[in-house]
Amino acid sequence: MFHIVFYHPEIPGNTGNAVRMVACAGATLHLVEPLGFDLEDAKLRRAGLDYHDLAVLRVHPNLHAAWEAIRPERVIAFTVSAERRYDTVDYHPGDVLLFGPESVGLPADVLDAGQVSTQVRIPMVPGPRSMNVANSAAIATFEAWRQQGFATP
Repeated sequence: MFHIVFYHPEIPGNTGNAVRMVACAGATLHLVEPLGFDLEDAKLRRAGLDYHDLAVLRVHPNLHAAWEAIRPERVIAFTVSAERRYDTVDYHPGDVLLFGPESVGLPADVLDAGQVSTQVRIPMVPGPRSMNVANSAAIATFEAWRQQGFATP
C-alpha cells in the first residue's frame, strides 16, 4: 500500500519499531544504506518483537537503487524545515513516505532531488529539535492509511 523509506537509519530500536508498525499497517519498509546497525542487532529484533516475519522489509545500497526498485510516482519527504503540514496531503496508495537519519534529518541534496514531490512536517510545540523517526513514520503512515479508509492490501 505505502512505502516507508528510512534514509541512513541510525538507531536499531527505531527501525525495529518501524518493522512492527509496517507489519500492522500493510506497508513496506525500505532501509537505505549505510545503516547505523547490523540487521541482526538484538535491539532491532527486540523492538520488532516477533513481527519480522510479518513485515515486508527491503534494504537498498543507496537511494538511487531504492528509487529503481520502488519506481515511485510520488515521494513525500518529512522534514522539520517544511512549511506544509503532513495532514494537508491527499495520500495515494503507492506513495513513498521518506524519513531521514535520527541525528540530522534528510540532507538538502535528497530534499532538492527530482524524486521528492513535496516536503511536509509534523507539527510540534516550540523547543524540541525533532520527533522520534519511528513515531513520525507511524503518524504519517496511519494518516495516509486513514485516508484510504484503512483498506487492507
